[in-house]
Amino acid sequence: MYDIPLFDLNYGAEEEQAVLETIRSKWISSGPKCEELERTFENMLGVKHALALSNCTAALHLACFSAGISAGDEVICPSLTFVATVNAIRYMNAVPVFCDIKSLNNLTIDPEKAKKLITDKTKAIIVMDYAGYPCDMDAVMAMAKEYGLKVIEDACHGPLSEYKGKCLGSIGDIGCFSFFSNKNISTGEGGVLTTNDDEIYERCKYLRSHGMTTMSFQRAMGHATQYDVVEIGFNYRMDDIRASLGIAQMKKLRADLVKRAEIRKMYEEQLSNVEGIILPFAGNTEFVSNYIMPVVLKDSTRERRDEIRNFIHSKGIQTSVHYPAIHRFSAYSQFAGELPLTEYAADNEITIPMYSTLTGNQVSFICATLIEAIKTIR
Repeated sequence: MYDIPLFDLNYGAEEEQAVLETIRSKWISSGPKCEELERTFENMLGVKHALALSNCTAALHLACFSAGISAGDEVICPSLTFVATVNAIRYMNAVPVFCDIKSLNNLTIDPEKAKKLITDKTKAIIVMDYAGYPCDMDAVMAMAKEYGLKVIEDACHGPLSEYKGKCLGSIGDIGCFSFFSNKNISTGEGGVLTTNDDEIYERCKYLRSHGMTTMSFQRAMGHATQYDVVEIGFNYRMDDIRASLGIAQMKKLRADLVKRAEIRKMYEEQLSNVEGIILPFAGNTEFVSNYIMPVVLKDSTRERRDEIRNFIHSKGIQTSVHYPAIHRFSAYSQFAGELPLTEYAADNEITIPMYSTLTGNQVSFICATLIEAIKTIR
């Protein structure tokens, strides 16, 4: 165990009470709590539709389905992301076309580079808001309009993150969010798909539950006594126990993100002038989730990065890497392209602790340890 972990779960009596109430209600599968979560999420993001799902991978899969992506289609996507972002493309037997990041200061997909990758087979673009920081969505949406592409926002890092006053996940055609255990909203497993498109919403609602026109809760409440299956769907439902946790978590979210912003400011004050590191997104003025705290080593190598991580671990501080480049994985090597910035970031990024209960003393200790490691390990 680390003295300072990478992440700390923001749970308390509210989550315990929420689960207890749901268990006592005698309805624990997908039902009224899932519906409440969906309405709460819609209001929170200012989006027309939210659909509670078993996880964000399910959201990404349904996003690709409802975007009309099919075998042989090309989908532009980042390689510096969790593999689920791109697995969803392959579920459709479509082709991932990896795009490089903008810079080591901005680890999101580069729209100008993406534009050069468009062919007559390109059907969509998936963007990922790294650490909760927005992509250049004006450029992405303009490109999509020009070439008739669907835009899928992998916003799993960014609940309540904003781009020019709009919440991430409400700008593209479809947004996808994760409620995995270490996310800003945590239910253990879970996710949400968002859209302002009625047709996409209706199709995903059926696909979520085997293509059925009604679910068990509607029939139990007497709103229906039978159902049709209109399309071959999946079992991607969330349950009410997890939904109750999500509702409790959303009530805490904005206050938690405000505290994270304060932690981020402390990190920037202590690390921004340190020789040998880059702080991606330094100076950002948008309201963001600060899901993780990344730093990138300058003029370094993967081996040195790993030695520095081991030094930090020896001091009782947990770190991580976000992320290994997907195009380097065995399952994706056939799709690899020229991605020099992505590869450098994947080899030299270190994720240091970020959560709202970090103290000023802990942040100072983390910064001092990182600086010592950089100076010691050449």
